[in-house]
Amino acid sequence: MNILALSKFDFIACLIEKKGSEKIILHGGYLIPQERTGKIWDFIGPLPTDEIRIDFLEFINELENEFLKTWGRYHSVKKQKEECVIVSVVPPRSKKDLDQHLSEMKSLCQSAGLSVLDTIVQRPKTIHPGYVIGRGKIEEIVMRSANIGADVLVFDEELTPAQLRNISGITDMKVIDRNQLILDIFATKAKTREAKVQVELAQLKYIFPRLAEKNTAFSRLTGGIGGRGPGETKLEIDKRRIRERIALLEERLADIKRVREVKRGKRKESNLPIVSIVGYANSGKSSLLNLLTKSDVEVDGKPFSTLTPTTRIIKYPERKNIIVSDTVGLIRNLPEPLLDAFLSTFEELRHADLLIHLVDVTDYHVEDKIESVEEILERLGLKNKRRIIVFNKIDRLMEEEREYLKNLEKRYNAISISCLKEIGIYELLKRIEEELEYQTSKYREPSRPQAAETS
Repeated sequence: MNILALSKFDFIACLIEKKGSEKIILHGGYLIPQERTGKIWDFIGPLPTDEIRIDFLEFINELENEFLKTWGRYHSVKKQKEECVIVSVVPPRSKKDLDQHLSEMKSLCQSAGLSVLDTIVQRPKTIHPGYVIGRGKIEEIVMRSANIGADVLVFDEELTPAQLRNISGITDMKVIDRNQLILDIFATKAKTREAKVQVELAQLKYIFPRLAEKNTAFSRLTGGIGGRGPGETKLEIDKRRIRERIALLEERLADIKRVREVKRGKRKESNLPIVSIVGYANSGKSSLLNLLTKSDVEVDGKPFSTLTPTTRIIKYPERKNIIVSDTVGLIRNLPEPLLDAFLSTFEELRHADLLIHLVDVTDYHVEDKIESVEEILERLGLKNKRRIIVFNKIDRLMEEEREYLKNLEKRYNAISISCLKEIGIYELLKRIEEELEYQTSKYREPSRPQAAETS
């Protein structure tokens, strides 16, 4: 019966002709909504065909209607977007916060245009090298997902090339991992030439080791979720062509880096201090930039709306002596190819005089998010870069949460603001100016004592 769910067949039958008898026996099986009996299939027969009193067209239509009522199954409805099941694998002795991970995965799926039908959590005793959680468990997940009409399986951790190949060999659904999902979101957000080059380079570097042998894993990613960015034709080219494309993109990225260095040199000649805004994805970096500089950088409330750094002069309300820039949003376990491809972008942070680490204080996992950003900054060699931690969105806090905010401010020596309500902005600017003055005075040469006059 596995073939029913794995292949998304509604009904499958076997006809057997008995020796010495004119009767033909039917053995049949069909999918049913799991909520009906706890099973996902049922049987008809064995029955002689001349004794069957079933209108199969009516039978299948009734079955489809039951699926539609139970799950909104797509067979009878034209879907507006692809639908997925999130598979969360909790390794042995793992300390990961499952609620946080699943919440973030759902947010990423929605940002990528996926509708989440279900989440499945697995806690294996060991991680299977070929199937993550073993072939049997994968088949159960595939059958469950097929039963509810899912198009995509999304794993919340990185799959090895072998795991991706093996799991894709079991199902005709798309199979992607968290890294591919993030790369796909970046592809949809890339608008500038620089961002497109960076994202394509990251995608090709991620895909390359996963094309060790020809299989169907990537043939299903030639459109929609997981297949955007490099495009359909690039996923079909051989390793040599991919290497050539990667080399070309790296050359273009080197050109972009040189242009950025020239621009940074000109800004340095202006002797204006530079402040860069960093933070976890969707913490409000672009909103703060718009508020401080009277700009109109795109803000859509979804992760990674900013891929290309934007640099402006502070104009809130009359200050014009500080340059401020925002950067791409950070996220835990940022895929290494993506981090490498965006190094030229993160170079902006190296040349900043001060970092503003912006934090969404309404996030239930606020301290974990702070730690994730700090870890990435350390990976980028910015551990000792002077920074201010700024809590944003305080207008959304309940009265009983204010005491918690005060404790956070003390713990992190932070300042609290609301970009939406323009609360605390003057205090933030004052703190920025104080920090920049400290930086200036720290490196200012002490004045030489005047020589005593001689008579």
